[in-house]
Amino acid sequence: MSSISALENIHQKGKFGDCEEKNENNLIKISEIKNLLITQIVQFKSSNVVCEEIKIDNLNLSSKPLSVVNNENTRILWNGPRNWLVITSKKETFTEIDEKFKEDDFAVTDISHSKSIIELEGDQAKEVLKKGCPFNFNEFYKNNCLNSTFNGMSIIVDMINDNPDTFRIFALRSFGESLYHSITDSSLEFGYIGK
Repeated sequence: MSSISALENIHQKGKFGDCEEKNENNLIKISEIKNLLITQIVQFKSSNVVCEEIKIDNLNLSSKPLSVVNNENTRILWNGPRNWLVITSKKETFTEIDEKFKEDDFAVTDISHSKSIIELEGDQAKEVLKKGCPFNFNEFYKNNCLNSTFNGMSIIVDMINDNPDTFRIFALRSFGESLYHSITDSSLEFGYIGK
């Protein structure tokens, strides 16, 4: 059975918005990210396991709010107290997680097919996010993440780079189309390239 992405029928490639006489490098890039394994790990209140000592793909879980630990293949986002999202391109990571996080102490859920992921890249990417999200992105840096809303839709934002600013925006699959339209509408003023 093959997976159909949430944006399969609406994501458009090409240039849109105010693109005339602008260098292509100065335009925002919008793309859909697919084929990532997304696992939510929640530690039960009754658990006494020290999470910071457990490694996933050689990365420790962080208890620091809004933080991301990462390597080339995997990003672990702090999603709340005793709550993390593991996002990876390595499919075998789920087996590693399943072995290390025992069901007496943790709830482990594969949410890969329940999320839409939009990547927003460019010098004006923060300005696009400011249009729909009630967060001060001037204080947001590489390897920060947050739970918030964008035009009323619940999202998770992960800043993966700062040169240029690059964000991955996660939303429930059912909100994927609406989020995509909100992001692209907010990007028209700056001009964007659908990749």
